[in-house]
Amino acid sequence: MTKSKISKPRVLISDSMSSQAVTIFQERGVEVVQSSKLSDAELFDMIGDFDGLALRSSTRVTEELLQHAERLKVVGRAGIGVDNVDVPACTRRGVVVMNTPLGNAITTAEHAMAMMLSLARDIPQATSSTRAGKWEKSRFMGVELTGKMLGLIGAGNIGSIVAGKALGYGLKVQAYDPFLTDERAAKLGVRKVDLDTLLGSSDIISLHVPKTPETSNIISASALNKMKAGSMLINCARGGLVDELALLAALKSGHLRGAALDVFDVEPARENPLFELDNVICTPHLGASTIEAQEKVAIQIAEQISDFLLTGAVNNAINAPSISAEEARLLGPYLQLAQCLGSFVGQLTHDPIKALTVTYGGEANDLNVSPLTIQVVQSILEHHSSYVNSVNAREVARDRNINVIEAHNEGRDEYPCRITVAVETESKQRSICGTLIQNRPRVIDVRVIPLESKLGEHMLYITNNDKPGVIGAIGSSTAERGINIANMHLGRDTQAGNAMVLLEVDEKLENDDLEHLRSLPNITNVQYLHFPAMQ
Repeated sequence: MTKSKISKPRVLISDSMSSQAVTIFQERGVEVVQSSKLSDAELFDMIGDFDGLALRSSTRVTEELLQHAERLKVVGRAGIGVDNVDVPACTRRGVVVMNTPLGNAITTAEHAMAMMLSLARDIPQATSSTRAGKWEKSRFMGVELTGKMLGLIGAGNIGSIVAGKALGYGLKVQAYDPFLTDERAAKLGVRKVDLDTLLGSSDIISLHVPKTPETSNIISASALNKMKAGSMLINCARGGLVDELALLAALKSGHLRGAALDVFDVEPARENPLFELDNVICTPHLGASTIEAQEKVAIQIAEQISDFLLTGAVNNAINAPSISAEEARLLGPYLQLAQCLGSFVGQLTHDPIKALTVTYGGEANDLNVSPLTIQVVQSILEHHSSYVNSVNAREVARDRNINVIEAHNEGRDEYPCRITVAVETESKQRSICGTLIQNRPRVIDVRVIPLESKLGEHMLYITNNDKPGVIGAIGSSTAERGINIANMHLGRDTQAGNAMVLLEVDEKLENDDLEHLRSLPNITNVQYLHFPAMQ
């Protein structure tokens, strides 16, 4: 008998990209097709055959495209901005969206510094004048950067690099960033300030934030009015951060000395009233346009997509928690446990869930538990939703008004690790605890009743009154009907109280078999449970 051939994951590169990306995919064992400048119709026709899509800024990932992408698992943007990707639509369909935030950080920071120097010394304007045969030495009176105050709006990857380079030029640097800690600011050598303080005390302001609802038009007419007279504005981040009409007025009035823009509200920016002003310098979104940066982002996105498709590692994802290849290997058994516990609860819960709490104890407290929580949510919802995976699980839970809570128990435990899954519905509460024994999932508690059991592919969950003869009746009934019991595990809360049985059987039971067991004396419930075969 010949072994069935396992098909390689397939990735489409739909934009112009360094050939290094193709090499990386091929070396990793991923089948790759590079076909840029595709029409929408051509892309729609092709995309259904691919597991991954690598792109830059030309390809647009829309809801319509995703409707044709039955196999698509990951979209990778070679660069930072994902304006051309409908991230919410990808999330709804369970598609991971990745970018490469570090690959062009140095290049973009250097471009911001180049724009700053050009703006301070009128270099583009002086170049044009000199080439035109003029010698307007007195016209182009620049300003020194040394001693000036640079205000950074955003002090992340790129902003922090700009800060370091600016300090080297002798500028003083202050920053506004809600996520900037005092410790980080001190390490960067910058002063942490609020936005109004930055606007009113900076000689130069440089933007280094993504475009979000919070940052859209962060440089508004009001913000421009708060800026120092004679100050300068630089935007090498994203279009839409600056109110361009308000900026036009501030530049025309002389309130601002000048502006340097690499990005615009509408791109390609072939027409813009700002282009008519002598105190504006502009470039066509060149922040990441160096040979080195383009090779870096191409290599990085190829590595990230390959790692995801081959190992499950998630790096630099926009809509999913990050998990390294090493973490993916480490978390493997815990993810299997989370899957089993979630599936157990999901199969037993038939009413709408109000709240879901996942509590971690022991060694599990030292893990990156976010993927585990998502796995629990996914495994529960798989029994109630037609399409759910690790990317959209939390969103599906939100849509169903399920409050997902992640908790930790630092107390001592007889087990080296413990994961507890508890759900609350309108009518009842249910919980189940599990652990790993020799890296295999093991149930240790069901409904606060101690019961240690491994989980096979085919299980029977039986609840009963704790009376003599129940176990014998179950054994006789299954024997009469040709049902082979592989394992049996028992638990009860009190003597003569509530009890339960977990049976591992060799195959799925038919409904009439289940009904027969339910008819036995003192049996209160019988439910067949199916779990994925353990590897």
